[in-house]
Amino acid sequence: MNTLSKPFLFLIVLLFSNLLSAQEVFEMEDMFSLRYANDIQISPDGEHIVYRKMGYDIMDDKSTGNLWIMNADGTEHQKLTTRDQSESSPRWSPDGKRLAFVSQGKDGSEVFIYWINSGKFARITQLPKSPSSLTWSNDGSQLAFSMFVASPALVIAKLPKKPKGAKWAPKPRITDRLNHESDGRGYIPSGFYHLFVMPAQGGAVHQVTSGDYQHRGNISWSKDDTKLYFSANRNENWEYNFRNSEVYAVDVDNGKMETLTERDGPDRSPKVSPDGSLVAYLGFDDRRDAYQNTLLYVMKPDGSKKRCLSADLDMSLSSIQWDADSKGLFFNYDKYGNGKIGYIDLNSNFKTIAHNRGGTTLGRPYSSGMFSLSNTGTIAYTYAKPQHPSDIATITSKGKKFTRITELNNALFEYKRLGKVEEIWYESSVDGRKIQGWIVYPPNYDSEKKYPLLVENHGGPILNYGDRFSIELQLYASAGYIVFYPNPRGSTSYGEEFANLLKNNYPGEDYNDVMDGVDACIKKGIAHEDRLYVTGGSAGGIMTAWMIGKNNRFEAAVVTKPVMNWISKLLVADNYYGYANSRYPGQVWENPMNYWKFSPISLVGSVETPTMVMVGMNDLRTPPSEAKQLYHALKLRKIPTVLVEIPEASHGIANRPSNLMTKVAHTIAWFEKYKE
Repeated sequence: MNTLSKPFLFLIVLLFSNLLSAQEVFEMEDMFSLRYANDIQISPDGEHIVYRKMGYDIMDDKSTGNLWIMNADGTEHQKLTTRDQSESSPRWSPDGKRLAFVSQGKDGSEVFIYWINSGKFARITQLPKSPSSLTWSNDGSQLAFSMFVASPALVIAKLPKKPKGAKWAPKPRITDRLNHESDGRGYIPSGFYHLFVMPAQGGAVHQVTSGDYQHRGNISWSKDDTKLYFSANRNENWEYNFRNSEVYAVDVDNGKMETLTERDGPDRSPKVSPDGSLVAYLGFDDRRDAYQNTLLYVMKPDGSKKRCLSADLDMSLSSIQWDADSKGLFFNYDKYGNGKIGYIDLNSNFKTIAHNRGGTTLGRPYSSGMFSLSNTGTIAYTYAKPQHPSDIATITSKGKKFTRITELNNALFEYKRLGKVEEIWYESSVDGRKIQGWIVYPPNYDSEKKYPLLVENHGGPILNYGDRFSIELQLYASAGYIVFYPNPRGSTSYGEEFANLLKNNYPGEDYNDVMDGVDACIKKGIAHEDRLYVTGGSAGGIMTAWMIGKNNRFEAAVVTKPVMNWISKLLVADNYYGYANSRYPGQVWENPMNYWKFSPISLVGSVETPTMVMVGMNDLRTPPSEAKQLYHALKLRKIPTVLVEIPEASHGIANRPSNLMTKVAHTIAWFEKYKE
């Protein structure tokens, strides 16, 4: 056997080391070179895959996407159409010969059809509003979709007619609705979403549902294409019983409605089995907890013989899809911060099919991603690791023959070096529970050097971070910080009991879980008591503000879009109606001290940490007045602080690339100011 000489081996190692050192670290401008796969749809015969290739437009300052198509082995990878407009929601016809999709027409979003054999495409609608939930009938002759239908705005008083050319003030905006505004969307116009059907070749659009109720979400056709199955809340008290929904069937021709579920709780996402014998759906009996697992049920098409398939699985299921022979369903779930695809048969036998589903949320490492199933059993899904956002991978329905078929960012990461991401487990000092977190090391990490530790708290709080690519965390690592991001109690993917620990107790011992993680990093030798920094947004901003009110261990903090005072926040936020009892007992005016004792502003007298406060000026979820409370209090106490208000930004500050850069750049600049 041939062996390399020691001098030659040393030369190879030296050359490889020089190549690594020549790689540049990931920088802010690099986000405009990132590409990722979303809305993957595999053809019924498993031979082709169409997907939405996503990226950031540096000129328009937004994410954008177009449809691309390839063979299932990754060959013949090309753009679907010649259109330069945004394209989305590709859906294969049952015979695989056509694709329906949504794209911008001259007057807004429209439905287009693409013919696979000819490569031709055409717009087939002229709609007043954007369609969603495109769904083919089983015979391929019709398309169903949901669309907003406006209704007259409320008028209380009639004013005199304005003279021609007069410059009067705008008319008042009047509402009597419980839910009348939404963060990122703003004021919600009057009206309701309804279901429609139309010929797949184009033609008259027929409204199927009626009434002053919202009809949106997944649509499923009956086996004989005479009915649509969907979920809605058509109960008399639907506005106030907002957590409830039922599964309905509506006759396509006459609009006759059948109510198939009737319990107190959300029942949604119905899917008719390919053989038409069963309808699967998701839901749970609502206990008004902070968190409950979403379970999988099946019933007969008439609503009879309901039973739960996933009662013994301590996990939340989503995105259910029947297998081709109607013997079971595939679904998404998360386990310990990792996105997975599972399968359960009609006897409740469960199997994990695929791991590392995700990569379609790039800012921070939240759960995301999707999959698509062919009639032949091939699954295409968004495959992601900490080193890259979502690519396309395939696997068989038995969990065999995994193949990654795209590397959309190979050209970028060939010359950019990312920070290594490492999982860490440690013990909670509260009750000995095992807590999970991750560490991101600087790209050129040297174990002999001392680095500052940046704690990044996730939002929600009932969400999870995981082993996923993150623009923000990689940029912090590139700036020379070791980043620690934990999943404290209240996080999902550990099971229902763990996530529900924050009921009537938030912030609570999740604070201890985060600080235990900091101590674990110190014990590990990668963090140092005099080099600790902390940040987080939304619920992560609440935790950051709570942490600096509880201790003075951090050199500096950046509190982003926080709730500082639950009493002042609740009745002005867009989701003001959703907190009582599931988050804290009673309404805020009934038990104000229950809300006050969990408000970070109650601890502000103990804060000594230099703190930047950041918020979007159009934030309706955690309004700017909350951030100002912290800033003003710290100013009055003469604690070093600055207020960063981002114009035109909603709660999702990082939705626009320039705002994401603003957030990261100001966070790093503030921490650098307080480094040794």
